[in-house]
Amino acid sequence: MRYYFRRWLLLIAAQLFVVCTLYLVLEDSQIRTLLSTFVDWLEDRGVYMCHIRKLPMVFEHGPEHYYVVWETSCSANGSSLEWWLDGAPGNGSSSLRHFVQAQYKMIDKSRHRYSAIIGPAGHATKVHYASNSLGKSTPLYSIARRNETELTRVLVVADNQNGPTEFRRVLASIQSHYGSNSVPDAILHVGDVVRKVDKLSHWHSQFFSPLEDAGGYQHGSPILFAPGNHDHDSERVPGNSNVYTDMYHGILTTDGLGDPEVTNGTYHRFYHTTSLGSARVIVLDSECPSTEQSEFLERELQSAAFQSARFRIVAVHIPPYIEFWNPDAWNKKGEKHWGEQVRLEYDALFRRHNVDLVISGHQHNYQRGTVQRNPQSADPTDTITYAIVGGAGGDLDLERAENRNMYNVTYLGHHFVSLEVDGQQLRWIAKNKAGSIIDQFSIVR
Repeated sequence: MRYYFRRWLLLIAAQLFVVCTLYLVLEDSQIRTLLSTFVDWLEDRGVYMCHIRKLPMVFEHGPEHYYVVWETSCSANGSSLEWWLDGAPGNGSSSLRHFVQAQYKMIDKSRHRYSAIIGPAGHATKVHYASNSLGKSTPLYSIARRNETELTRVLVVADNQNGPTEFRRVLASIQSHYGSNSVPDAILHVGDVVRKVDKLSHWHSQFFSPLEDAGGYQHGSPILFAPGNHDHDSERVPGNSNVYTDMYHGILTTDGLGDPEVTNGTYHRFYHTTSLGSARVIVLDSECPSTEQSEFLERELQSAAFQSARFRIVAVHIPPYIEFWNPDAWNKKGEKHWGEQVRLEYDALFRRHNVDLVISGHQHNYQRGTVQRNPQSADPTDTITYAIVGGAGGDLDLERAENRNMYNVTYLGHHFVSLEVDGQQLRWIAKNKAGSIIDQFSIVR
């Protein structure tokens, strides 16, 4: 008996020694990554009682709607979303409360996903919401809605996939940038949030958990999402592997919000248009080119809303012009042809229709180049800027595969960007994970 008791004490002591050693050797971001992975592993094995496994994450759905997704560890019948508005004309200081029955999707026995749509928000200045599952409400979350004359701050990131520890370091720098009492008004994620879309643990460890640990920006800063090559099944069929960002996109009329393929999460079209302050943003899907997307792009570029916007932006995962990639994969494995419709077809449209800024990821480092839209133009203001922001955490691309002779700035490190749209001025501030500015520019109109 004493022998087994001593073995048990030695085992406990050894575990404590390992834990203390990890805390001494590893930094906070590494510890959080290990702890997050371990907790997720325990949850998969049903160690914890039924609870909310993922708190709400909010995505924008055009100018007036939002899509909210959350998850429980067991089935939670009667899950719902409550939302209301502040500052809506004719509603006084606060509008009536709306209760939306959540749409349910069982992912596996320990992952039960719920989703609901908020809106229309109209001219409200704030949207408040809370989800309810298992008889409990989440904390109240608020979304600030800026008009065209107000400062709109947008966090821009891409390619955190497979790098949760580095992503946490970047997020720590992001927190320092915005401060403890402030959040970005929106998050533009230009793709590759996870390494493997069908590996559920990646969604937790590489996306949800780092954001939650960094203050939970995803609750009140709507995400504009341009999917990358790691983010979805290209087949786009019901029941595909993308179970968290398979929100509706492309249905921009209220009449379409109740369509079954929208409410049950099987509608897959990511290209769409929205506004950020005085900027109009077109989001494209570089992974699934189609005649429909090409027609949509031409229509939106020529639209009055886009042409009359003070600033015109396109977000697409694969950049038109890549310089850094593994040379062998680029030249021998055909990866130079991935998403080449962006360069061969879309870029001419960007230039013809006065796009100011093209934001991409895919290449894991930072580059920014401002060039003449028309090489024959003598107008120094007739320019287009291409920015690659693929450094939120994934392994860096350090080898050069092409030389386009067009980029003004190159930074081979992890980073993020704060895009500030302030009425007549657009400001771009790129910082590395240490918080130092690596690039900045502005457009004034």
